[in-house]
Amino acid sequence: MTHLFRIIISLVFIAFLDGHSFAVAAPAAPKPSDPPGLRLLEEIQTVITDLAESAKPSVVNLFPLSGPGRGREPAQERAPNASGSGSGVIIDPEGHIITNNHVIGDATEIEVRFSDKSKLMAQVVGRDLDTDLAVLKVTADHPLSSAKFGDSSSVRVGQWVLAVGNPFGLDRTVTLGVVSGVGRENVNLSRYENFIQTDASINPGNSGGPLFNLRGEVIGINTAIINFAQGIGFAIPSNMAKHVFQQLLAQGRVTRGWLGVGIQPLTMELARKFGVNEGDGVLINEVFEKDPAAEAGIKPGDILTRIDGTVIDTPNRLTRVVAGFLPGSTAKVEIVRDQQRLVLDVALIERRDHAVITSFPQGRTEVTLGFDVQDLTPGLAEKFMLRENRGVMISKVESGSLAQTEGLHEGDLIKEVNRAEVRSVEEFTNAVSKVRQGETILLRVLRESRAFYVVLKSITP
Repeated sequence: MTHLFRIIISLVFIAFLDGHSFAVAAPAAPKPSDPPGLRLLEEIQTVITDLAESAKPSVVNLFPLSGPGRGREPAQERAPNASGSGSGVIIDPEGHIITNNHVIGDATEIEVRFSDKSKLMAQVVGRDLDTDLAVLKVTADHPLSSAKFGDSSSVRVGQWVLAVGNPFGLDRTVTLGVVSGVGRENVNLSRYENFIQTDASINPGNSGGPLFNLRGEVIGINTAIINFAQGIGFAIPSNMAKHVFQQLLAQGRVTRGWLGVGIQPLTMELARKFGVNEGDGVLINEVFEKDPAAEAGIKPGDILTRIDGTVIDTPNRLTRVVAGFLPGSTAKVEIVRDQQRLVLDVALIERRDHAVITSFPQGRTEVTLGFDVQDLTPGLAEKFMLRENRGVMISKVESGSLAQTEGLHEGDLIKEVNRAEVRSVEEFTNAVSKVRQGETILLRVLRESRAFYVVLKSITP
């Protein structure tokens, strides 16, 4: 039998297993008459069944019992598939369990059901809403079966994975599949997203359960499915989960690094204005006073491309990478300024809750700028919640204009025109008059307490 044919048979076998639950049974002893292909399939089957057998004892079923506004419900009265139940995985013999925060909600006590049908009550060690993770603790009179974190940075698309959980109350259901994608973001499930996508069947009740590699290591915490699609599930990578787990265990909360900048995606038009390629970094549109970036010399208009060697190509990645640093640590931040690359050492502080990512519609139309301006007055500054005392304010935006398409509106304060500061209508007019017909204009705009860049086509005479 050729190597290619063996691979084909293996894939057929995997296709049969995919999404199916299976019980462990002792494999039949090989016979001398067995063809090589059958022996190969049985070897694969043994690997999977052995993995399932060793993994299942570390997976638990969770039932939130109490919390604000919720009375304690006797465990014996709960149906096996009661709403609000979910999964978790024991991560050390001392009884620490990691799960999704949305599984336990606001509960302070959680009933834990083990594979041997025993039950214990767990207390909440800590929660992290930004990653939707929580850590629980049970106290047992013996060491508990536990799993170990693997290295999610080594996960590759196409590798086999095993999801174990309690979907619809079906204890320790095992499903087999592959990694369909890595680094998934913009799923809008949490602040920090870097999901592993898998086609291993994940259903309601699987949330908080582990995603195993073939070595029995936890490479992800299953957290979500797309309701209208089949075979699309998401898991929080183990490296992120381990980082959160360690901090919650040590201090009951998670602290993250803070750079102190406002950012936005580097679109094709913005990239052209700044002399870089689209997607080669993120655009810094604001630098907060006395924060780490400002102290290190970072300025609005800088393109941030790398942090400690990690490529930064989206705002989400920048936010996630910075958050991975502990406050007080120093990061090497690579920027592009006026087409020159600089590397700055930035001493990070603890993150504060600032919304710093600005995005606007990406449509483009062949129209004039389409807005009027006036000098900023104290009354206008108060009306539009601006802390500035000088500047050029947009007083009117024409319907259907490019300015409206790009998200500009009345009350926006124009701070720069083509990287040059403007503090009055006269300075704004002079700056715009230097732009030739057909060229684009780069504006830096302040709205309330947030700044952003936008590119507009020049005025036609």
